[in-house]
Amino acid sequence: MAPTASPSFDTDTLRRGIEDHAASTLLSLYADDAEIRIVDRDTQPSRPKVLHGRDEIGSMLEEVYGRDMTHALEHCVVQGDHVAFLESCRYPDGVRVLAESMISLRDGKISEQIMIQAWDE
Repeated sequence: MAPTASPSFDTDTLRRGIEDHAASTLLSLYADDAEIRIVDRDTQPSRPKVLHGRDEIGSMLEEVYGRDMTHALEHCVVQGDHVAFLESCRYPDGVRVLAESMISLRDGKISEQIMIQAWDE
């Protein structure tokens, strides 16, 4: 019996979703019960913002990728069931944002994500 390959994470879909501002494309990468923890100046490590499930995650993605700003996938590393990536963003007024994510996968889909973000003040 030949071994069965586990589903792989689609980095091309991640890049298209980020750079084309396509929230629905990005949402397709998440498991139904996925969780995102967001750490930034407002939601610090002891009290991160936590989103549960595709509905909450989808709402956040629509809000972020509906903004008038550019998004670029700078780096992405996939190793087994883990993904790390850096996303850089820029508002029209020049304000920049960097978001670094560490992801755990289950069956090729994002099951957990920790995002740390910082922006110009």
